[in-house]
Amino acid sequence: MANYPQLDDCSGVWTLKEVNDAVMGGYWRSAGSRGIVFGGQDPNGKVNEIQYINIASTGNAADFGDLSAVNSGIASVGSFTRGIAAGGTTPTLLATSQYVNFASTGNAANFGNLSAARRNISNNLNNSTRGIAAGGVDSGSPGVVNIIEYITMASTGAYTDFGDETAGRATNAGAASPIRGLAAGGTTPSVSDVIDYVTIATTGNATDFGNLTTTLDSPGGISSSTRACFSGNESPGFKTNIDFVTIASQGNAIDFGDIETGAAQLGGLSNSVRGVYAGGYRDPGARSNVIQYINIPTGGNTTDFGDLATAVSNHGASSNAHGGLNDGYQGTRIAPIPQGGGAGQRGIFGGGSPGLVNTIQYITISTLGNATDFGDRSVGSQAIGGAGSSTRAVFGGGEDPSAAIDVIDSVQFSTLGNAADFGDLSVARVGLGGASNSTRAVFAGGKTPTAVNTMDYITIATAGDAADFGDSTTGAIYAGSAASTTRAIYAGFNPYPASVVDNIDYITIGSTGNITDFGNLIQAKYATAGAASSVRAVFGGGRTGPGTVLNEIDYITIASTGDASDFGNLSVTRYSASAVSNSTRAVFGGGESPYKNDLDYVTIASTGDAADFGDLTTILAGIAPTSNGHGGLS
Repeated sequence: MANYPQLDDCSGVWTLKEVNDAVMGGYWRSAGSRGIVFGGQDPNGKVNEIQYINIASTGNAADFGDLSAVNSGIASVGSFTRGIAAGGTTPTLLATSQYVNFASTGNAANFGNLSAARRNISNNLNNSTRGIAAGGVDSGSPGVVNIIEYITMASTGAYTDFGDETAGRATNAGAASPIRGLAAGGTTPSVSDVIDYVTIATTGNATDFGNLTTTLDSPGGISSSTRACFSGNESPGFKTNIDFVTIASQGNAIDFGDIETGAAQLGGLSNSVRGVYAGGYRDPGARSNVIQYINIPTGGNTTDFGDLATAVSNHGASSNAHGGLNDGYQGTRIAPIPQGGGAGQRGIFGGGSPGLVNTIQYITISTLGNATDFGDRSVGSQAIGGAGSSTRAVFGGGEDPSAAIDVIDSVQFSTLGNAADFGDLSVARVGLGGASNSTRAVFAGGKTPTAVNTMDYITIATAGDAADFGDSTTGAIYAGSAASTTRAIYAGFNPYPASVVDNIDYITIGSTGNITDFGNLIQAKYATAGAASSVRAVFGGGRTGPGTVLNEIDYITIASTGDASDFGNLSVTRYSASAVSNSTRAVFGGGESPYKNDLDYVTIASTGDAADFGDLTTILAGIAPTSNGHGGLS
């Protein structure tokens, strides 16, 4: 049996989790996904032909219908139901757009008008509801425009202003996830390697994403919901390289493979797994009827798919299963709703020093970028315990200018604003570790000013004072903390005034009782930053007893017991940093010495050194960290 549901013959029994994993993992087969090529130019001139293929299979294109007039330089987008082609030249520049229904064949019907006539606009820049037209060439001088405008694809009507590209560009390639649209390469009028992105559901100007591996003129774009690929170049020189980027992040493209021969003006079509390039302009100037494909998750060189009915270039191309449409999921079953670990992508950092600030800031863990202001805690403090459910973040204890405090306050992850009073810890203390599952948060250790072995807990959904949980084996100050759905881990601490230790201890969050020995870190240290997926915990940085500041990262498998192993290194040495996570990525923020604003990240399931993520809003250490997607959430 194939390792995906057989949607065309309904064989096999699948659990909801297996369906969710298949859809979100990108191997849910997209049955009958249809790709359409609109118009273009053949060796004898412009054409009005519409052709189609079934992306999930291989074979030659078939006739679909006709545009209202011969047209090339067309931009196109596709929802689950409609393919829409806009602009172009007949040779007169056009402002009109037309649509077809993917499910049936036939001629195109009028949709509405662009704000101005233009050609060579980006393709495939849309999600399931909104289609975007970016850039192009109008009749002015120099002719290249930076216009971005949009439509709601389920209705008909004129395009509406969205914002501007970072520079006027034409013949750029578009690709999308359900959240972001990317436009890559093209001409400004010089050939560009720039990649821009927009958030499709909002309006506003495009933001710089990164750069292609080389300048590309008239490339084609394809995408799953996670990866976008760009290939094709007309001038200077035809190129074969395929570049890819991870849409949810920012950064430069990476070489992915090669198309069969150098070409430009490729029509890009895709479903969740397969990316197809159809037709194009080929050296030495011939139009191509070649259809070729790659597997987007793995990359490599293209493979023959079949042939177009008519060899064309400068054509529109889109599908009803591309990456902007939730990884090709076509509604044959109820679309799974992701929950728990990794579903939430908001990481929060609360308070910190120097200055014992009350600032709360946040990041989106799945992307790269700088932190943004969220609101304020009810009190300024540092060395705070942080924890959270999928909806609520809680901050416990810390140190204000004069003493340890017992304050617990909270914010809702989904709503920016100031913290509200939650209750009080059982003992006022500083330097405590916070960890949680989806219902309960446990705050362990700290000093008052002497080290204490206190552990207390709260039910996150209900405001109130903390209750006794049990005891640590010793007073634990500045322990790194992390959690799975069942266990909380506390690693490396200073049992003040005794020496620093390498202890790793654990508790079962759902019960109460004293802490249990887990194993040992690579070396004795304290003030590490801990984060976790549901399987693995990582602990970064810290300080040894003699005061050496570290950049090492240790890791453990949470469900077992045993000593930690080497993971890699942080980008900078630091202690009293803080870490947040989703199911795949841990992000380390701030720390000292001296105070830092650095954010860097690792992929938890692999090992290796941390990479740059961005910056906190200011230099800070001793921040309370939490997220709505960490390993303790189910």
